[in-house]
Amino acid sequence: MRESALIRVRSAGGINGVTDCISPVLPPASPPATTPRRSWASVAVIAAGTFLVVTAEMLPIGVLTPMSSDLATSSAAIGLAVTVTGLVAAVVAPVVPHLLGALDRRMVLAAALVVLGVGDVVTGVADSLPVLLVSRLLVGLGMATVWGMASALAARLVPGRRGPLAVSIVIGGVAAASVLGVPLGTLVGSVLGWRAAFIGLGVATVGVGAVALRVMPEMRRPPEVESPTGGVRPRLLRPSVMVGAITVALVVTAHFAAYTYVRPLLEDRSGFSAVGVTVALLVYGVGGLIGNFVAGAVASKSPRSCMATLGVGIAVAVVVLATLGTAPAAAMVGLVLWGVAYGGVSVTGQLWMTTAAPDRVEQVTGLYAGVFNASIALGAFLGGRVVGVGHAPLLWLAAGIAVAAAAVALTPTR
Repeated sequence: MRESALIRVRSAGGINGVTDCISPVLPPASPPATTPRRSWASVAVIAAGTFLVVTAEMLPIGVLTPMSSDLATSSAAIGLAVTVTGLVAAVVAPVVPHLLGALDRRMVLAAALVVLGVGDVVTGVADSLPVLLVSRLLVGLGMATVWGMASALAARLVPGRRGPLAVSIVIGGVAAASVLGVPLGTLVGSVLGWRAAFIGLGVATVGVGAVALRVMPEMRRPPEVESPTGGVRPRLLRPSVMVGAITVALVVTAHFAAYTYVRPLLEDRSGFSAVGVTVALLVYGVGGLIGNFVAGAVASKSPRSCMATLGVGIAVAVVVLATLGTAPAAAMVGLVLWGVAYGGVSVTGQLWMTTAAPDRVEQVTGLYAGVFNASIALGAFLGGRVVGVGHAPLLWLAAGIAVAAAAVALTPTR
């Protein structure tokens, strides 16, 4: 086995103590023929794509109230816009690596961004709930393809010891969307209307797709990487992957059960105005950006314990909102903690899954994206069923699921 194909790192093995795991870095022969400057520019384009993906997926949360009013339907019904997107992405993302074959990944990424942008524009002009849901199907298709490719492409563009940095930058687009994308979209929605926010987002997404065609090099099927143990590669759904997938599913479900309805929660329970909600979401996003960088450093050494800590952090945050959230100051404290905790989930989950299956990077990334988005859909659906009872029961439900996620994260595996 070529030592350059795999780099060994240390990772906590849950309650079993410290065990060896493998961090995926493709061998020097795998990157496309390009200059370092073009490679990093390509990574920046992919990061912009993940930023737009998350913004498109989450924007209905920030403008849920005006969307509900304009389309004359309930908040729970608008929440289906998040559910539908997540379901489509959950189904499509795991199969994307199998369908790509020898296709140029650059072309696929650009096409996915165009589909995503068209979905955003159709959302912006939707005049009924059925049209809105159809538009979100398009968003889900584009989102699944981008999510299913992004990290693997970054690792190929910048192989070797700088590969993890490239992956972190791409995943950082997720945190940046929380800090800037959703709050900015919410602000545009407050000033110009929610439709303008979606249409503007769609135009920007198509533009990034065009830039991807110009900047990125041609990228075909990646080369096979040897099994970390030599010989026959172990199956993809190995115990460490399964425990990671279940943990990610629980923590993301917990988060979106409550977060999908955070705007009406802040307005009705904490007394925030529309501008106040925008500021609160910005503060939440800043916490998320901090959490992303902190968790990235910690999770590279101990993804299991890091994910368990994040689950407990989300539980504590929503309990603060459930018990003290009627006071705006306490609600803001809870949001900051929530942002820090959830901000680390994406990078931690990605590191867990890719270190569990370094010989199947594209496949495990697709699986991770599928599980993540299915959990978004499940969380939004569960939240929609409970939010009618009241905000406090919704928050307690989210806290319970988050604690369960922390417990599963510490489940020992062989």
